[in-house]
Amino acid sequence: MPFITGGSADLEPSVKCHIKKAESIKPNDFAGRNQHFGIREHAMGAYMNGMALYGLFIPYGATFLVFSDYMRGAIRLSALMGTQVIYVFTHDSIFLGEDGPTHQPIEHIGSLRIMPNLTVIRPADAFETAVAWEMALKNKTGPTALILSRHNLPQLHKEKTMEAIEAVRKGGYIISKEEKAAKFVLIATGSEVSTAIEAQEILKSEGIDVRVVSMPVPEIFEKQSEEYQKSVILENIPIIAIEATRTRDWDRFVKDDGLVIGMKSFGHSAPAKVLAEKFGFTGKSIAEKVKKMGEN
Repeated sequence: MPFITGGSADLEPSVKCHIKKAESIKPNDFAGRNQHFGIREHAMGAYMNGMALYGLFIPYGATFLVFSDYMRGAIRLSALMGTQVIYVFTHDSIFLGEDGPTHQPIEHIGSLRIMPNLTVIRPADAFETAVAWEMALKNKTGPTALILSRHNLPQLHKEKTMEAIEAVRKGGYIISKEEKAAKFVLIATGSEVSTAIEAQEILKSEGIDVRVVSMPVPEIFEKQSEEYQKSVILENIPIIAIEATRTRDWDRFVKDDGLVIGMKSFGHSAPAKVLAEKFGFTGKSIAEKVKKMGEN
């Protein structure tokens, strides 16, 4: 797609958004597609809005999710004007790790989700990320924010079928089905989906059957038919939502008998594995919480 152009706010080695086999824009040479915005997040967003309003180009700009604060005015204008701008936000959770809580975006996903006309997608693996890019390229009536992990994630989709693509497009779907009769439904996004599947395996070994739902775009899921929503999130059994951020987004799905596993503080500076254990984002920890719910 030759009309896609963009870059990052001086973070290319970390955000990985360089277009291969394409030149960079230079002084007096605008033939390239890669753009070096410098450490100017707000200016980057404003520049992309200008390009989108001009037409022809689909601009994208990448930075760490926590720095979306610096460009919020530009993001809001994208949503107001309905410009086709793609915001690529990486390093999306406490699992950033050693850089500490100043770089760990606890509240940012929720604050972006409530912005009208901004589509926020948090994919769980490379397959969901590819579909998320497709969704962003087809979204011509407003901006899209891709919320991406810093650390490596397992490939959860073994078969890349049209059925699997359509499932992701619906905003939420069953990524790992129960074997017999589910006693719980685990909803997760992004890097926490693979952790939820780990918990599912632990619980299965102990005779507790659960369903895992990946929900990269809750707002799109809620636009699906009531029949579809009920086929994914089963009624009359407890729902557990898992996301390493502030948790108020999930109250709409989790009832009184359910549980939300999220963040209530700014985290700490430590390796991702240590943080996962401390704040309860491991398969073992989630399985233990689910078992306690079953005992009650």
